[in-house]
Formats: sequence, C-alpha cells, structure tokens
Amino acid sequence: MENEKKQTFHAQNRRDFMKQSTLLAGGLLAMPMLSHANYFSGAKDTIKIVLIGCGGRGTGAATQALSTKENVELIAMADAFPDRLNDSYNNIKEALEEKGKGDRLKVPDANKFTGFDAYKKAIPLADVVILATPPGFRPIHFEEAVNQGKHIFMEKPVATDPAGIQRVLAAAEKAKAKKLNVVVGLQRRYQNSYRELYKRVQDGMIGDILSMQVWWNQGALWIRPRKPEYTEMEYQMRNWYYFNWLCGDHIVEQHIHNIDVGNWFKGATPATAVGMGGRAVRTGKDTGEIYDHHYVEYRYDDGIVMNSQCRHWKDSASRVDEEIIGTKGRIICDKGLIQDYKGKTLYQFDKKQENNPYQTEHDELFAAVAKGEYKFWDAERGAQTTLTAIIGRLATYSGQIIPWDKALHSNLNLQPETYAFDAKPPVMPDAEGFYAYAKPGQTKYFS
Repeated sequence: MENEKKQTFHAQNRRDFMKQSTLLAGGLLAMPMLSHANYFSGAKDTIKIVLIGCGGRGTGAATQALSTKENVELIAMADAFPDRLNDSYNNIKEALEEKGKGDRLKVPDANKFTGFDAYKKAIPLADVVILATPPGFRPIHFEEAVNQGKHIFMEKPVATDPAGIQRVLAAAEKAKAKKLNVVVGLQRRYQNSYRELYKRVQDGMIGDILSMQVWWNQGALWIRPRKPEYTEMEYQMRNWYYFNWLCGDHIVEQHIHNIDVGNWFKGATPATAVGMGGRAVRTGKDTGEIYDHHYVEYRYDDGIVMNSQCRHWKDSASRVDEEIIGTKGRIICDKGLIQDYKGKTLYQFDKKQENNPYQTEHDELFAAVAKGEYKFWDAERGAQTTLTAIIGRLATYSGQIIPWDKALHSNLNLQPETYAFDAKPPVMPDAEGFYAYAKPGQTKYFS
C-alpha cells in the first residue's frame, strides 16, 4: 500500500510538472517580473558571458550568444584542455569578425582557465554562463553557476545518470527561488515550425493523441584516437562520446531532442520504458561501451505509447523526425505538416518562416536578461526529458521494464570518485584494450 501511494504521488508530480512546462512553452503562463536591481536595464549595461566547455557546441553557442542584439561580451573561457580552449577562441574570433562583432570577444590570457576546476575560476566573472562540456559534468557546473547567482544557458542533456538528475533538480529549485533565467539547448522548443505545430495540437486539430513515433537514425560519428601520452582519463575525456559517465550513450546525448518533442506534445513524461539494443556494428576498442542502436517503448500513465528509435549505422536508412498520431489526424514534424486520415492537408507550415532555433535560444534568453525579465526555467524540463532518455538506456541495457520513479530515486551514479587526469575513470579497458558493455538479461540496475 505504501508503495502504491508513492507511485501515485510521483505520477502526479510528473503530470503537474509537465502541465506547467506545457503552459510555459506555449506562452500561456506568465512568469513574474523581477526588480531591475538584480538584473540589467538599458543598452548601456554590458552583459558579461563566460564559456564553460570549448568544444564544437560550446564554440557555436558562444558565437550565437555574441551575435544577439544585446550589449554582450565574452570575458572568460574554461575547458579541461588548453588546445581545445585555444582552438575555440580562434574560431569564435574568426566567426565574430565575419559578422563585424569582433570587439565582443574580450578574453585576456588571464581569463583562459584550464583543468577540471577551471569552471570554478570562470563562473564568478559572469553575468550569464554557457555550459557546454560533455554532459557528465553538467550537474556540478550547473549547481556552481546557480550557487553563484548566474543566468544560464546549458546544453542538453543535463546529466548522464539519475544521481545527476537529482542534483540538477535541486539546483533548479534554487534557480527558481533566485529567479535566474535558465535555457536548455533542446532547440526544437525554440523553432518556429514546432511552435506552430504545438499550438495546433493545443487547439485540438489532431484530436486526442493516440501514439507517437520518434527517430534519430543516422550514420557513424567521429572517433578520436588514443595517443601514447594520454592517461586513461584523458583518453576518455577526449573520446567522450563513447563512455556513459561522460555522454550517457547516444539515446541520451542526441535522441533526447526527439524524445523531448514527444513529451512536450503529450504534456507528460512516461511512467515506464522497455526496449532492446546492442552493438551490431560499433564493436571496436575505440568505441568504448555505448550501443549503436536502441529501440524503446515508452508507456505513459494513460497507456499511450511513444516508440523511440535511434541508431548509428553507416550506409543505412536515416531519419531524424517525429510523428504524432491523433484521433483526427497526424503530424509529421520535420515537414511541418498536419494531415487527416484521408490525406487532406489540415495545416502546412511555411518553411520560409523557419528560424535558426540555435540562435533564437540565445536571442530570447539575452533579451530577457537585458530587460530584467524572468522568463525561462528550462532546467526542470531539461532534467525530466534527460531522465526519459536515461530510463530508455537502462531498459535497453538491462532488458527489463524500467519505472520512471524507481530510476529517479535509485541514486545510480556513474561519475568517478575523483576528477583528475591521473585518476581512474569509472570504466577501464581489459588487457586487450576492450571495454565491458551492458548485456540484456545480465546487466542489473535494481533489485
């Protein structure tokens, strides 16, 4: 009986959370204004940005932040590796100079911080922090930025394990109490076509949702080779995509975008996940421990199912898209199309009106900060969506049905005890250089 009460309580929490998130995403719930005393007001104020994580996504995010209309400057950068930081600096400089905004890059050598603790040195200098390291570090970086009272843009996913999700949720509560704007890089929520499709779902154009299908199927990704001078920690950090403590597997790192669309349009998060997956073609020493394909059946409290596919197979059919099936019609999201079941077009988004959602995320965030508005609290939603992807991974790895609530409260933690280049990562290669990986039916997470 106690367990049933607990499950009912957590299911209600999921529904309440997603209902509020849905209203916010649709612009239906106003957020309170803040006193300008704690924010910025007027074009004369300079918004100081720091970048934590200087890989490709961090470089892109910083460039987009510096391309907004507001008076912004990048004044500090932090990364584990000096070479990556320097490459990022040069790429940002080149991109800004092409836009005629080169004067916005103001990072002296003294503000270029490297190492595992670099974020602690950079964050205090910021008004807005961009968090773009491998996602395993996101919980500790987000927590630090919130504790320092900074507005935040953080890339998805926001964690790689349930313990990290709990940490992000706790920090998210603090961020709301401090009225700190937080935007998470699930950019479909900032894309014109998806916003218009979502409005029509709310207006009842497709009726009640019956099922959803989401895909991220594509070819192989990059691999960074091991060098003799690397410690095992450095190798995994540089080849981070292939290790779960850093990446979470591609169902978490990439497919989260499509899963997020399902949760958003459904207005809920799933109660359970069950699925299958494996390593069919990605079997080398340099591909760590992650799978190359996942198929997950997510089941919501009302019995509705979202079928989820993701894979990295060279020379195979690709699709990155979502379909939402309703009683009156269906949505094909990538086409911006809504049809009834006789093939009649009910709505077609004008692709000429499409925006760059990566830029829009920053345009809207920095406009709010400059005006002294509190508009964005994406952290909770980002955590909920990330956990949805995580339970999918746990399901495919174990072969078991994974309950949302049990996973959330499991305290499952993939992180190393010590963050240092001479420390041992959570997974180590065997004598032949291969990494152990999960085997359904053998890998256990919960008793």
